[in-house]
Amino acid sequence: MEIPVGVILDMGSRVGQTIMSCISIAVSEFYAVNSHYKTRIVLHSRDTHGEPMHAVSATLDLMEKLKVQAILGSQSEAEAKLMALLGDQATTPILSFSPIPSSRKHPYFLQITQDETTQVQAIASMALSYGWKNVIVIFEDTENGRDMATFITNFLQEKRIIVTYMHPISASASNEVLQEELHKLSNMKTKLYILHASHSLAFHIFNNAKCLGMMDAGYKWIVTSKTMDLLDFMDDEAMEFMQGVVGLKSYVPQSSDLKKLTLKYHVMELKDINVYAISAYDGVSALAMAVEKTQSALNYNTQDLATTGSAQWGPSLLNEMLRVSFDGLAGNFKFMNAKVVNQILEIINVIGKQEVKVGFWTIDTGFTKMIDKVNSFPHYGLESIAWPGGILNNPTHRMLQVTSRRLRIGIPVKSRSGYLFQVNYSTQTNSTSVSGFCLDVFLTAFQAFDPNVAFDFIPFKHDEDGPVNYNDFIYQVSLGEFDAAIGDITITSNRSLYVDFTLPYTDLGLATLTRNADASMWIFMKPLSSDLWIVSGCFFILVGFVIWILEHGTNDDFQGSLVQQIGTILWFAFSTLVYAHRQKLENNLSRFVVTVWLFVVLVLVSSYTATLSSLLTVEQIQVASLASNKGLIGYQRGTPIQGVIVRNMNFKDSRLKPYNSLEEFADALTKGSKKGGVDAIVDEIPYIKEFLTNYSSGYSMVVSEDSTNGFGFMCIVFVEGGNGDVGVSLFKGVTIGEGVASNMAPLTFAKEGAIGSTGGRVGKQSWCV
Repeated sequence: MEIPVGVILDMGSRVGQTIMSCISIAVSEFYAVNSHYKTRIVLHSRDTHGEPMHAVSATLDLMEKLKVQAILGSQSEAEAKLMALLGDQATTPILSFSPIPSSRKHPYFLQITQDETTQVQAIASMALSYGWKNVIVIFEDTENGRDMATFITNFLQEKRIIVTYMHPISASASNEVLQEELHKLSNMKTKLYILHASHSLAFHIFNNAKCLGMMDAGYKWIVTSKTMDLLDFMDDEAMEFMQGVVGLKSYVPQSSDLKKLTLKYHVMELKDINVYAISAYDGVSALAMAVEKTQSALNYNTQDLATTGSAQWGPSLLNEMLRVSFDGLAGNFKFMNAKVVNQILEIINVIGKQEVKVGFWTIDTGFTKMIDKVNSFPHYGLESIAWPGGILNNPTHRMLQVTSRRLRIGIPVKSRSGYLFQVNYSTQTNSTSVSGFCLDVFLTAFQAFDPNVAFDFIPFKHDEDGPVNYNDFIYQVSLGEFDAAIGDITITSNRSLYVDFTLPYTDLGLATLTRNADASMWIFMKPLSSDLWIVSGCFFILVGFVIWILEHGTNDDFQGSLVQQIGTILWFAFSTLVYAHRQKLENNLSRFVVTVWLFVVLVLVSSYTATLSSLLTVEQIQVASLASNKGLIGYQRGTPIQGVIVRNMNFKDSRLKPYNSLEEFADALTKGSKKGGVDAIVDEIPYIKEFLTNYSSGYSMVVSEDSTNGFGFMCIVFVEGGNGDVGVSLFKGVTIGEGVASNMAPLTFAKEGAIGSTGGRVGKQSWCV
């Protein structure tokens, strides 16, 4: 059964010629391998001459006269939109070579090349890795170019990357106009350009940029796949103009089938092969599979299809196309949301006359030097890049730009001392001294940004008779009383509504602290009671005596002097404990007695081993059963642990007892619940470890599930400035990057989208140390 399929391309272009040749090869090779197929697709090609209206005319001609059941084509965005409308009306699938994303309004429009919007995530990742804050987007002045430029701008601004200017350039612009437009861009402060244009327009842009010195040191160019996918079609002169350009290119895995196809292209005197041709090859294979499955499902013949079958054939063919999945030349071929899934991009650096591959980008792992190998840090995933002017540099970490004023750091004044965090406040001298692990981490982190930052540690005082109320402390930070706060501050979801926390720098979760049971050297005697020990010993002797009586008359092993016979009785009896008796038994009755006795010994040894094991692990069993045994639990006063214990560990408030210091912990555990103490202490792991540092013996820690997020430093969340400038703030008066608004104000409730006092909104991302 022959199925007519249309092919609509610009046969005068090198891209169109390459795609058409690849489609012809794909059809012949597919049916050579699948000769058992009952269907054959027959190609009917039409030339658009690069005109969208010719594409429309050809589409109508193929649908009405030849009754084609699918069409391969639409290289440009104009052709794609017009053919999508016709495909929906005729229920004929359109397999598009245009990288423009298809609209969900056109279900019969299938995109078999990589979606252009995918690469925007890679561009944003590169900008974040290099610390770029401002970019200029240059795009071709077409409907697709404008849509893509808007998409790039919106996506980058969500990542706090400012697009300072969007500049359209017409494909028909003369060199004079191009130089005038580029000269305006060169006078701007931003020297980083993102170019989205066809390869022909990109050639003219770089030609004129070279003349204006915009390809020298200090400038950076990022080019999208719209240009880079057809870079092979550019000559050496174009490559000379693009020295130092970094571009994103659709990834095609190398395979033996691809090498064979490349050889066939050389035979046909075609110089190169591109991603569009490979997509066409896989698309034809997918179409041939779907056609075969559709014919099997509908069981139509050629005459039925030409007369009455088109109405059912189109929807069925579309459904089969969406279900196709196989390994093609470009990797795994399958549709998702009407477009082929391909989430790998090559990062190309133009050096000399070559495309130097500096890495890959995947949606799952970010930048990587090799596919399927995840890097520890994204900016380590690219080789060194040679930018225009031969400048070699690697991504750098963000650096803080701090003001000259001193930062006001809030610290909780606590009555307890320790290695974690200790504050000594003197009311006489009104001075505060801070020490401990939390302070060391904070200072070390800030030293990496700017060693000249000055701090004023301001104590947060509490009631004389009570501990620090950390919730009140955090609320004061949110009000702006402090620029930031450090200390043993637990990260919770409720507190995150008021302030921003850093990543945790301590162990996560809770632990239970118990006192070890008194270990005795006679613990191995405890599994059996004294009565059972005596009875067992008597039975050992009795069994040995019985066996001696039964074997003494006939067995030489039980002969000898009285002392020897007594030794034999005792040795035989106790050797059965480890099944090591060597005396040979000759009496069947003796063998029966020994068999029964060995079974008793087996049960006795197994019971002893199990009981001894449980005794050695009784501490953890007691900890795990505290909730059911109605034991008393201690916790640190003034922390959110009490609520966590009640919610997550099923304890009642009446069974919880608060304590203030490590000494009180030790005293309570020593007394136990029967003498006014507690059976265990539940607290965060850093506190438990601090306790075990001071009391190294006699206590054990059992770690539970992660119920808290550890310790973190906190700061105020800031909004974007009302004047439209985008800013990201670390602390009040401390900023990151460029273009930070001068009128930032804190929010009491830092929720995304909230409006601040300056008229700005809370962004999706806030940065801390």
